[in-house]
Amino acid sequence: MIDKERIDEALELLWMLQEEGRSELERFRLSSDDPDVDELLTALKEEFLVVTEGKIIHLSEKGTLLGRGLIRRHRLAERLFMDVFEMKDEAVEADACRMEHILSEELTDSVCTFLGHPPTCPHGKPIPKGECCKKYKLEVQPVVTRLSDFEVGSRARIVFIIPSEAARLGRLSSIGIAPGSTIRLLQKMPSCVIQIDETTIAIDPAIAKEILVKKVA
Repeated sequence: MIDKERIDEALELLWMLQEEGRSELERFRLSSDDPDVDELLTALKEEFLVVTEGKIIHLSEKGTLLGRGLIRRHRLAERLFMDVFEMKDEAVEADACRMEHILSEELTDSVCTFLGHPPTCPHGKPIPKGECCKKYKLEVQPVVTRLSDFEVGSRARIVFIIPSEAARLGRLSSIGIAPGSTIRLLQKMPSCVIQIDETTIAIDPAIAKEILVKKVA
């Protein structure tokens, strides 16, 4: 019986390759760190986790479901470690890999809700949505909130930005509004006014809804 962790790592790799539009069997072989890729492929086929068509390999319906869960847990763990515990990037990967194998679905949804349903991991990769994201029920106060919902007078670090227009991200960055920046919210209406260092900037309330922040002391 092949080790479950080897299967999980293969499913995660296949998911990421499919995100990149790379479904070639040879690409999977070259990208895998498994000690016996042929044995691994046989196990994946026997478990009906993959479908191969000539030189192409992709996840089956069953494999997609399992791979989706692994990726969701891994990327949420990365967010938790970096945004909440402020761990360094190099220390996060190994711990996130361990977490993806042990988090239950219920705990995963709790972490997602706690973080405010982040759309991407710290590296910009999409986090698959869970039932908690669809329902938008916040059972605990999220650590990460929209700037439009933040407390006036408090300081925050910008965690990520979800711009409705692609060009907006560059414009915001040019005035210092970017992930990692520390700001103070001075007012929310009629315009949202924030302070970055010694500079005061007014932004539209609609844009404030696209900026996700975490409170800092």
